[in-house]
Amino acid sequence: MAGILLHNCTIAMSIPNCTTLRKPIPRTSIASSFLHSSFQKCTLTRVLHSKLSPNSKMIKAMGTEPSGLSGFSGLGGSDLPVELCETRRLPPALTFRDAVDKLKMAIEELKLRPPCSRSGVLRFQVPLSSSVKAFDWLALQTYSLEGPQFGVHRDDYECYTSEKGLISEMLGVAGIGAAVYFRGTDSFSSQELYSIQRFLSLQSPSVRAFGLVCQSPINETAVMQHEIGSFYFFIPQIEVDELGNVSIMAGTLAWDVLLHYSFEEAVNALELSLSKMVYFVSPTKRTFSSKWLTGDNQKSDLAEGKSNVKMVCLSAYAHPERSTGADYLTLEQASTFDRFYFQLSRGSAYSQNMIDTTLDLNSSVKECSNINSLWASLIVEECCRLGLKFFCIAPGSRSSALAVSAASHPHTTCISCFDERSLAFHAVGYARGSHKPAVIITSSGTAVSNLLPAVVEASYDCVPVLLLTADRPPELQDTGANQAINQVNHFGSFVRCSFSLPPPDDRLPARMVLTTIDSAVHRASETPSGPVHINCPFREPLASIPTKWNIGCLKGLGMWLLREDPFTKYLRMPQFLSDKDSNDILGDAKEVLDIIQFANQGLLLIGNNNTEDEIWAALLLAKHLSWPVIPDILSGLRLRKIIAAPEEEDYLFVDHLDHALLADSVRRWAQPDVVVQIGSRLTSKRIAQWLEDCQPHSYIVVDEHPFRHDPSHIITHRIQCTITEFVDPILKLHCPVKTSKWSSWLQALNMAIAWEIRFQIDSDESLTEPYVAQVISEALSGDSALFVGNSMVIRDADMYGLGWFNCPSGSKCEKWSLGLPWVGIRIAGNRGASGIDGLLSTAVGFAIGSNKRVLLVVGDISLLHDTNGLAILNQRVRRKPMTILVINNHGGAIFSLLPVADRTRSSILNNYFYTSHNVSVRRLCEAHRLKHVQVRTKRELQHALSVSHQGLTDSIIEVASSIKDNAAFHRVVQQSAGLAAEHALDILSRLSKPEVSMSGVSLCKIQSMEYLFYRIQLCSPPTYATSKTNSKMFNREGYVLTVAFEDGSTGIGEVAPVDIHKEDLLAVEEQLRFLLHITKGVEISYLLPMLNGSFSLWLWRCLGLPHDTVSPSVRCGLEMAILNALAARHGSNMLEILLDSKKYFKCMNMGKADPIIYDRQGVQTAALLDSDGSPEEVAQHVAQLAEEGFTTIKLKVARRANPSEDVDVVRAIRQRVGYQINLRVDANRSWTYEEAVYFGSSVKDCALQFIEEPVNSEEDISRFCEETGLPVALDETIDNMRGDFLDKLVEFVHPGIVAVVIKPSLVGGFENAALVARWAQQHGKMAVVSGAFESSICLSSFVQFAHYLDLKSREICRMRNQQLGPAISHGLGTFRWLSDDVTTESLKFCFHPNGGAVEASVDDAGLLLRSCQLNHEAIQKSYKDEQLRQYTLAGNFDGFSYSFNVWDTGISQDKKTVIFLHGFLGTGEDWVPIMKALSTSSRCISIDLPGHGKSQIQRISKNGRPQGLAFSFEEFVEVLLKLIHEIAPERVVLVGYSMGARIALYMALQCGEKIAGAVIISGSPGIKDPELRRIRAAQDDAKADYLVAHGLKSFLKSWYSGELWLSLRCHPHFERTTRRRMQHGDIDALARALSALSVGRQPPMWEEMKTCKRPLLLIVGEKDKKFKRIAQQMKTGEISRRTVEVPKCGHAPHLESPLCVITAISKFLRELSNI
Repeated sequence: MAGILLHNCTIAMSIPNCTTLRKPIPRTSIASSFLHSSFQKCTLTRVLHSKLSPNSKMIKAMGTEPSGLSGFSGLGGSDLPVELCETRRLPPALTFRDAVDKLKMAIEELKLRPPCSRSGVLRFQVPLSSSVKAFDWLALQTYSLEGPQFGVHRDDYECYTSEKGLISEMLGVAGIGAAVYFRGTDSFSSQELYSIQRFLSLQSPSVRAFGLVCQSPINETAVMQHEIGSFYFFIPQIEVDELGNVSIMAGTLAWDVLLHYSFEEAVNALELSLSKMVYFVSPTKRTFSSKWLTGDNQKSDLAEGKSNVKMVCLSAYAHPERSTGADYLTLEQASTFDRFYFQLSRGSAYSQNMIDTTLDLNSSVKECSNINSLWASLIVEECCRLGLKFFCIAPGSRSSALAVSAASHPHTTCISCFDERSLAFHAVGYARGSHKPAVIITSSGTAVSNLLPAVVEASYDCVPVLLLTADRPPELQDTGANQAINQVNHFGSFVRCSFSLPPPDDRLPARMVLTTIDSAVHRASETPSGPVHINCPFREPLASIPTKWNIGCLKGLGMWLLREDPFTKYLRMPQFLSDKDSNDILGDAKEVLDIIQFANQGLLLIGNNNTEDEIWAALLLAKHLSWPVIPDILSGLRLRKIIAAPEEEDYLFVDHLDHALLADSVRRWAQPDVVVQIGSRLTSKRIAQWLEDCQPHSYIVVDEHPFRHDPSHIITHRIQCTITEFVDPILKLHCPVKTSKWSSWLQALNMAIAWEIRFQIDSDESLTEPYVAQVISEALSGDSALFVGNSMVIRDADMYGLGWFNCPSGSKCEKWSLGLPWVGIRIAGNRGASGIDGLLSTAVGFAIGSNKRVLLVVGDISLLHDTNGLAILNQRVRRKPMTILVINNHGGAIFSLLPVADRTRSSILNNYFYTSHNVSVRRLCEAHRLKHVQVRTKRELQHALSVSHQGLTDSIIEVASSIKDNAAFHRVVQQSAGLAAEHALDILSRLSKPEVSMSGVSLCKIQSMEYLFYRIQLCSPPTYATSKTNSKMFNREGYVLTVAFEDGSTGIGEVAPVDIHKEDLLAVEEQLRFLLHITKGVEISYLLPMLNGSFSLWLWRCLGLPHDTVSPSVRCGLEMAILNALAARHGSNMLEILLDSKKYFKCMNMGKADPIIYDRQGVQTAALLDSDGSPEEVAQHVAQLAEEGFTTIKLKVARRANPSEDVDVVRAIRQRVGYQINLRVDANRSWTYEEAVYFGSSVKDCALQFIEEPVNSEEDISRFCEETGLPVALDETIDNMRGDFLDKLVEFVHPGIVAVVIKPSLVGGFENAALVARWAQQHGKMAVVSGAFESSICLSSFVQFAHYLDLKSREICRMRNQQLGPAISHGLGTFRWLSDDVTTESLKFCFHPNGGAVEASVDDAGLLLRSCQLNHEAIQKSYKDEQLRQYTLAGNFDGFSYSFNVWDTGISQDKKTVIFLHGFLGTGEDWVPIMKALSTSSRCISIDLPGHGKSQIQRISKNGRPQGLAFSFEEFVEVLLKLIHEIAPERVVLVGYSMGARIALYMALQCGEKIAGAVIISGSPGIKDPELRRIRAAQDDAKADYLVAHGLKSFLKSWYSGELWLSLRCHPHFERTTRRRMQHGDIDALARALSALSVGRQPPMWEEMKTCKRPLLLIVGEKDKKFKRIAQQMKTGEISRRTVEVPKCGHAPHLESPLCVITAISKFLRELSNI
C-alpha cells in the first residue's frame, strides 16, 4: 500500500443535518503521535486527488442521513490517545462459525474482567482459512445489518478487464458496523485536531479506519450532495481481511467515557452485530454477485457519474523519525483504492469498478432469431446463474448457437482452442482451481471423442465439468451423415450422468432445458463431483437466421425472467457441526474418536487437499494431534511457508519418510498402531508398500467421495465426509501431547535425511533435477500456486521439495502475527488417471480458476504431448502470468530408474521407453510468440525464476538435463539417504537408555563446565609465526574445557585460538565464561553425534546463540568436550559415538568379493618441515624424516626472497630421496600469481602431491591450475570461510584442486569440518585433517575424527563404484613441535610396519581422552564460574529513600568498572551472562532499576515517612549517580539498553566526571518536540494504568505484541524471557517507573549530543529499522561515534545475539583503556 505524505491537511465535507466541524489533520497516519498546533493547513482533497473514473457509481442514494449507525462519534473529547489500544490474538478457527464462537467466548471472558480504562480500542482477531473471502462474507450481511459497510480490493496484481466489468478474486478487506466513526462537512477546529489519531496506535497497527473523502461536488440531480473535502471514516466493528494464504476475522470495541460512550455500550453493540451477522460462507458456492450492491433483488437504480469520492484507509504506521521529533511524518499505509464498495446505510452506497452489468433478459430472450438460439441462450444463462461462467469453446458449425450465446453473454469468460483434447484439459484445470464446473462446448463427431482423456481424469479425481456436445438430430443418425456418430452415453461410466436433449422445438416447454441444466450441474457439483455430459442435437439453420418460433414455449418462465436465480434450486440444509461434548458422541463416531485419542504410535498421512479449507483443516488437525505428519506433495503442506518460529512439539512434519524407508532397519522399527489418512491417494509408492507390510491395527481414511481407493486392502475405517467435518469433533477432543520415542525418533530421522538430501543436492555443482524440485518452493510467493506434472516431476517434488521456507520479510502474514508457524501452499496435479497428456492446458486453466501466479513444472515429453496447450497459454484470458518450467532430458527419464533399465538394451530403451527426441522447445515457443530461456546452471535457474516472477508476461524456462546423469544422481542421493537413515537410527538406538526419561530427543543435562588456561613449550616456533626471534612464539597457549553431565560423565576438549586468524585469548575466554554460565542444566540431544547441522541447531534452540557467532576455536572445543562426554557416558570413544565402526565394516563388506579387513585402526600422518637452511640441508632433513617412516612430507615454501630458491630446495629433495616420498608444499598465500606460476612451471617434473594456497588471491586459484597443471590444495581458503560453506565451496570444484586441508579449530569444530570433508570426498578430493600446533588433547580427537572421515570416504567410493585410493596422510605432524604437553602422557605417533608409515592409533587416542591426566605444570589458572554477588544497597538522598538490588561479579583491573542498566520490564539478571563474560578484565555490576525486581525508590514526606509518589527522570538520575559513587569510587563505563540506554546516555552527557564512556544499545536521546513529548508521556501513563488494572501477565502479552518485538518473538528463548518478566513483585512500583522514566518526561539530549566528547558506542539490531535510523542521526557530532549493527537481530540484540554484543563491548572497553 502506497504511503502518502500529508502536509497539515484539512478535510471538510457537508452532510445534511450534520453539525459542521473543523479539524486540521497533521502530517501523520492518523496515528498515536501528533503535531504542534502551529502547523499550516491544506486540504486532504489535494493529497488524495487522482484521475476521475467513469466506473464510479452512487447506488440508490435515497436517504439524506446514514441510519443505524453503531458505535459513537469520535470527534471532540481529549486530545490525548486512548488509554488502551490492544490487539488480542485468538487461536485459529476451523470454520467461520467457529471464529464467531471464539469471538463470543472472548467477549464473555472480557466481560468478567473488563478493562478499567476510560477510553480504548480493543481488537480480537481470529485466523481463518483463506477460502473465506471478504466480499462473499459482505454480500451476506447487506440484508441482515444496517449501518456503514465497506469492501475494498487490494490490487496486488491488476487484471481488471474493463470491457466486461469482471472482478478477479483479488485480496480484499470488508467491514461492517462502526466501533467509532468520524464525519464532518467542513474543516476541523484546532481544538479537535487529533480525533481520528487518538484511536490508532502502533501498539495495535491492525486497527485501521476506512472511509470516504469527497473530491468533487456530486451532480445536481443526486439526492446526496457533498462538498469538496467532506468525509466519513469509521473503524469497523467486524472485519474480514484476506492475507493470501490466511484470512482474518476481527471484532473491535471502542469506547470513550468523555464522549459519553462506555465500555458496556461498546460490548453490547458488538454482541448485537455478531448476533445479527450471517455465519455461513460457502467456499465453493460463491454468493458474490452484482445484485447485493443494490440492496434487493430488483433492478438497481444507479446514478452514474464521475469519481466523486475516494476510498481511503488510515493506519498507525508513521515515519520512524517521529520519536526523534522530526518536523514531518508520513502515512505509510494511508492507501486509496480504485475498486471499492461503501455503504453508509441501505439507502446510500457508493461503488467503483465493481460488477454492475445488468441484462434485460426478458427482452433478449424474446428477440432470439430462432429456436436454436433460444435454447442455446437459455442454456448459457442458466449456467451463469448457477455460477458456471467459464466456457471452453471448440470451433464447429453444429455448435454455433451455443458458441454465439456463450460469447455474447455479458457475464461469461470464453476461451477457444482448435484441439478439443487440450481444451477439455483446460476446463479440468479451471475447475480444479475454482472448484466450480467449467463448461465445454464442442461440435459433433470425433470432436466429442477427443474429450475422453480429460473426462477420465476428471472422473477419477472428482473434478466437476459440464460437457455440452452438439450433435446431429436423430433423423441423421445411422444414415451416413457427415460427422454423425453415436454420442449418446458416449463417455460411459466416466461421467456422473449423461443427458440427451431433444432437438430444439417450440412445442416443448423451454423450462425443460433449464431443469436439465440445473440437474446436470447439481450432479456435477455434489459429492462425488465429476463430469456430466449433455448431448445437444441441433437442426438447421445452425446460424442466427431469423426463423419464426412460438413464444408460448416460454410459459412458466415469468418469475425466472424477472429474477437472477436458477430455475430449480437444489438446497442442502447447512450441516452445523455438533456442539456436544465428545463423551456424548455414540456409535461408530465414538469408536473412531477413541482410537485416535488413545493411540500410542499414531501417524497422520495428508494426501491430496484440493481447497484452502482442506489445507487449513489438515494444518489444525496436525497441530492438535501432535502426531508425526507425512504430507504428500499435493497436500498443500509438503511445501510450507514459515511465518513464525514453529513450536517443535506442535508440528512434527516428516517430509522424507519415503527415503527413510530405504533403510531396512527403519522399515522394521517404524510400526504405527494407528494411521489416519486425509485424502485417498499418496504419491509415494514406497510409503504405500510399507503401510501394507506393517499392517497397523487401525487405518482410518477420510475422504468426501465414496470410492474404494484401497489397493492394499488394509483400511479398517473409511469415513465419507469433508475434512472439516472430520476435524471439528477431534479439535474438541482432548488429545494429550505425548513426548514419545516414536515421535522424536521419526523427527530425528527426518532431520538427518533432510540434511543428507540437501547436502547431496547443494554439493553437486551441476543443475540436477532434484535441485529443481528443491528450488521451486523458494520461487513461490504469497499469491503463487504450484502445478506439478506427472511421471518423474511429481515424484521428485514429493521426495526432494524443500519442506519449509521463509515468508519474505515484512509479509502480510508476518506483520499480523497469526499465531501459526506455517501456512500451506496450494499445489495441484492431474493424479486422477496420472497421465502425462494435457498437463500444460490443465495448468493454464488452473491459473485462471485459482487466480494465482502458477508455476508449472513439467517434463519435456509431457510438454510435447500437449503442445497445443501453448496456443491456450498464448491467449492470456483473465489470469496472472505463468512460469512453465520444462525439465528437458530429451526423453522419459522415469524409465531409467525402473527395473526395466537394468535388463534392456539401450537401443530398445531409447526407442520404445525413453522415446528420445531432438525437438527444440525454443522454436516451439517462438512459433507461439512466447518468452523462452534455457538454463544450464543453478544460478541461471535462480535468476530465470526471479525474473519470471517479477515479470508481467508468461515465461517458459527450459532446464537442460540428461537421462543418464539424472539416473546416476538419483541413485547416489537415494543410497546416501538410506545410509544416513541407517546411521541415524543406529545412533539413536546406541545412545538412548531406556531407563532414562527425558523430553524429546534429550539424553541428559549438563551439570557444570570448567576451563583451565594452559601454556606449553614448543621446541620451535610454529610455522605460521611471522618472526623467528620472538621467544613468545615458542609457547602455545589455550584452554582445556571440561564438561560434566548430571550422571557424572565428563568429557574434555581443547580451545586453541590462533591469533593470525582474528582470535585472541581474551575474546575466547570471554566466550568461555559466557558458556559456563548459560550451559548449566541445558539438555544434551542424542542427535549431536550426527554432525549434520545438529550442533548448530542445538546452539540455537538450547543456548539461544546464532551458530555463526561462536568463535571457531570455542565451538571446536565445546563440540570436542561434549562428544567425549557422550563417549564416556557409553564407555566408548569419540569415533564409536560418531560411527559404530565394527557395524560399519560389517555393512561395508556385505556382498563384496574383496572385503575390508577390520584389524586395526590407525591414521597416517604427514611430517611438517620448515624450509630454513640451504637446499642440501633441507634435503638432508627430509631424508631423516623418511628414515623415521614418514611417507608424506609437507614443506613450507614462499619464505625466501625468490621463488627460484624454493625450486632449488624441491629439486634437491627429489634428488636426495627420489620419488618414493609424497611431497607437498605450502605457500600460505604468500606468492603473487606471477611468482606462483614461475614456481609451478619450474617443478612440474618434481611430482608434487599438491601445493597448498599457491597464490594470494582466491580468484586466481583455478587459473593457476589451468596454467601450470599442478595439483592444488585449499587451506586458508577453508579457514576463512564463514556462513554457508557449500555456497562458497562451489567456486572450487575445479579438478585441479585435489585436496582440502581442514583445521577443525579454525573452521569451527567437527560439524563444519565434516561438512567440508564430505564435499571434498563427493568431488573426488582428499580431505586432510590438520592440526594447528595444539596439544595431545586436540591431536587425539583429530586422530579419531580423521579416521571417521577416512571411513566415510570409503563409503562414498563404494556408493559411486569408484576405486578406493591410497590411505591419506593427515596433517598431524605438528606433534613434533611439542616440548611438553597439557597431558602427562602424550599421544604416540610411530612407524607401523603393517601400514608402512608413521601413524597414530585410534584406540590409543581414545584411551588418552578417557583417562588423561593433566600436566599441572602447564596449567596456569582454572575457572569454575565464580559466585555472583547479589546484595541490596539502601539509603536516603535529597528527599528520597531508595533500596537497590545489585548484581556484582568480577574484580576491577586498572580500576575498570562497568555498570549495566536494563530496559523496561527487565532486571539486572538480564545482564548476568554478559557480565560473567566481561568479568575477565572488569568488575561488572548490574542494578535493578526502580520498580523492577527488588529495587524501590520513594519520596520522603515531611514526617519522614516514605510516600509512593512518582519521581522525575532527573531526580532518579541524581539518586543513581549517588549509588554509583557508593559502589565504585573510580570512573565507570555505563552499558544501557532501551530505557537503561536513555539513562546511560543522559548521565554520560551530564555527569562527565564520573562517566568514562557509555554503550548505548537500542537507545534514543529523546523526543525533540514538546507536544510529542506530552503525548508520549500520556501514552506511557495510560500503559501504566493498564498494567495496574490488568496485571503483569496481560500487560506482557500486550507489550510484546508490537512489531518492534517481532525478531525477539522468533527467538527460541522468548518464552523464557517473558517468564523472567513475570518475577516483578510490586506492580504499582513498576507502573510508576514506566510513567516516571517515560521518554516523554526525559529531557531531550540532541543538542548536547552535538558537543559531547565522551566516548560512546552505539549498538543496534540489523532488523530494528527505527533505532538504526536514530543511531545514524546520533553519529553526528564533534567526535565520530562507532555504530555496531548486530546481524539478524531486532530491538534486543543483547538477548538475541549476546556474543556479538560481548565482542563489541569488550573492544570498546579496550579502546577506552588506550585513551
